[in-house]
Amino acid sequence: MARPIHFDTVRKEYRTAGATHVAVDDLTLSIPEGSFTTLVGPSGCGKTTTLRMIAGLETPTSGRISFGEEDVTDQSPQERNCAMVFQSIALYPHMSVRDNIGYGLKVQGVPKAERDERIDEAAETLQITEQLEKMPAELSGGQQQRVALGSAFVQDPDVLLLDEPMSDLDAKLKAELRVEVQRLHQELDATVVYVTHDQTEAMTMSDQVILLNNGRLEQFAPPGELFDDPVSAYVAEFIGTPSTNLLPATVERGGETLVLSGDGFAVAAPEDQFGDRVGEAVSVGIRPQYLSPDGGTYELRIVAEVVEQLGTEFVVHGHTPDGTAVDAVSDAFGDVQHDDELVVGFEPGDLFVFGADGGTICHGDALPSGPPSQPQ
Repeated sequence: MARPIHFDTVRKEYRTAGATHVAVDDLTLSIPEGSFTTLVGPSGCGKTTTLRMIAGLETPTSGRISFGEEDVTDQSPQERNCAMVFQSIALYPHMSVRDNIGYGLKVQGVPKAERDERIDEAAETLQITEQLEKMPAELSGGQQQRVALGSAFVQDPDVLLLDEPMSDLDAKLKAELRVEVQRLHQELDATVVYVTHDQTEAMTMSDQVILLNNGRLEQFAPPGELFDDPVSAYVAEFIGTPSTNLLPATVERGGETLVLSGDGFAVAAPEDQFGDRVGEAVSVGIRPQYLSPDGGTYELRIVAEVVEQLGTEFVVHGHTPDGTAVDAVSDAFGDVQHDDELVVGFEPGDLFVFGADGGTICHGDALPSGPPSQPQ
């Protein structure tokens, strides 16, 4: 039966070479019962350590972890009714697929008839029924990963933990297994926590995403909220491909109005949020997909350096006149060449504004919709 997972100021420290390394720093959040939640972030941000603490393979230095009302902080992995699928596909090479999937049940003393029934059900769900009598060496990488998922599935866990299970697969297999894992979640009565460094996986598979930054929680929200309402420049840059453009600007007063003045643009700014920030440096964020070759309320000049084709769209990697890197995405960039100068437009509602500390000051819906301001 699925259970919620609660972290109460959980901290994990390691002592290495006489120094203390903080892998997870006072993590407090609640993962909803039955949800599919993804832990994402760059290497070394604390994703796998957090997952291992849920599993009971690591003990927090301080803080508590609960499954529902039950404090499991000091429980062994066997007491938690968790199943975990690791990054490396750990199958017993001398056992058949059937025996690999059912090994955990055999150790638990489940009768053979019940084991076989649960193995057959898992194999049908994962579409590997025809592979049950084969040995792992006879399987493809994707089939082996399905077997690993099956060995977790048959245990009927309250919590299913997946640690980068697709990192070693090619793009086609990843796409197939993303669908398989989501379908598996729909059939399981379990809370699923999935670890990946691939933000595409996080955005496409999850009910909500936990984005970590150097062991700290940066944002915990549904994928769409991380994309549309990032709480920091870190979130805006990490979530989305290509990454969000960050354009340096200064808060300036032009007569009776405030503007965010940058290289070739001056965006009108609201008095209530920027009136006490005159003279401060800020960053104006705009996603590449929102830079339009058809123009907009504001315009930006960029010089093309490299053009990449992604299916029907083209990505222009370029820079503004002052050298700030800018990416733009559109299906209208097919004829752009190296060193071409482009004028792209954007709307204030599509912007983010970040302070010098990287925190979000406001999103575009707080900015005036016009009239457009010209550079000072």
